[in-house]
Formats: sequence, C-alpha cells, structure tokens
Amino acid sequence: MAKIKPQALLNQSKKKKGPSRISISTIIVCNLVVAVVILSLVTTYRHWSQRSRNTIEHETQSQRFEDTNTASEQKTYDLPGYADINTSKGLITVELFKDGSPEVVDKFLDLCQKDHFKGMPFHRVIKNYLVQAGHSPSSIPVEEWTAKGKLRGRLHIGPKHEAFMLGTPKNKGNNKDFELLITTAPIPDLNDQLIVFGRVLKGEDVVQEIEEVDTDEHYQPKSPIGITGVVLKREI
Repeated sequence: MAKIKPQALLNQSKKKKGPSRISISTIIVCNLVVAVVILSLVTTYRHWSQRSRNTIEHETQSQRFEDTNTASEQKTYDLPGYADINTSKGLITVELFKDGSPEVVDKFLDLCQKDHFKGMPFHRVIKNYLVQAGHSPSSIPVEEWTAKGKLRGRLHIGPKHEAFMLGTPKNKGNNKDFELLITTAPIPDLNDQLIVFGRVLKGEDVVQEIEEVDTDEHYQPKSPIGITGVVLKREI
C-alpha cells in the first residue's frame, strides 16, 4: 500500500470545503424581516383589541341608553293618568296629558298627594269661558280674559283649544299658587296664558253647573263653591 506524503495530505485537507459563512448584510436583512413581522403582528393585535373595546363600550352605552329610556317610559307608564276632582257640585273626572305636559303633570300629582287642592275655592267663574280655582287671587286680570274671549270666533281653534280642557296659568311658578282652570268654551289663544295638561272625561255637567252660579261684578261666586279633594287613578 502506497504511503501518502504529508504534503499530499495537506493539499487534500485544503480541498475539503468547510461550512459557508453568513454575511453581515444577510443577518441584517433577516433581522429587519423579523422586526417587520413582529411589528405587523403587534399593530394588528392593537387594532383588533381597540376595535373590540370600542364595540363593547358602544354596546354598553346603547344598553344604558335603552335601560334609561325603558326606565323613563316605565316611570311615565306607572304614573296615574286620571284624576277624580271632587267639588261641592259633584265629581269631575279628568285625563292627564303625561306625555304632552310631563313637568306640569308631575307637579299636579305631587300637589295632589300633599292635599294642595283640598278646600281650594273656585274664585273666578266667567260664563261661556272658564271656571278657575285657586288659593290666591288670579294674577291674570279679568279684563284680559274677557277681551280675549271676544276674539275667539275669529281665530283658528285647534284640539287643545276646545272646551273642557284642564290647565294652569303659565305665570304661576311656585307650588303654593298652582291653580286649576277648566274651559267651558273653545279658547283659540289658550297657549298665551295657560298650560293645558288634561281634559275632562266625565262631569261636563258639573262644570256647567259651576259655570251657572251667580257671580259679582268681579266674576267671583257669591256663594262658596270649591274642591273638596282629588283622587288619583291609573285607569277609569
């Protein structure tokens, strides 16, 4: 067997290929690719995470809004919608406009529970116009009522201006002076002075009987007549 010379062995070892080296530029490019992928994943995660939070917040706000509306509607539904006004002439049943005049109706209901209207006298009766009850003299001059009454045939009459509507003067701001008025004829300019918050359902004849009482020159009844109490009802 022939011997291999040391020089030949050295040459053969040089001919064997070792592992190839990765250049610095290749490493940098790979790192950049990895960084871009990671950044893309983080951005995507943040986007969907924020979108999920926004969706949850929107659904929560919508639910709260619906709950508030439901509670408000439930509260309005639970409030009494009718009232029996007992007078010295008989019973008058009225429907309350809970949706049309909610603030005034709330005040009326609160005063009913405090017996504000018990013993309230009818201190002004204008035939073919209105009857008015209150604990203090009205702030609206009689001349203003009667002058407006002469114009009612010339003006447009809407549903809220019909006879037997329940209202209260606009300028009565505090509870102590809260008055009740029931029209006995159409009043076209009713919105100028009154807030209408109900209408008579039963007892129009009682209202007319009150309207027929004798009055003095100031339209004040000569004999005492008034409200003896108010009973609230959810249905009739």
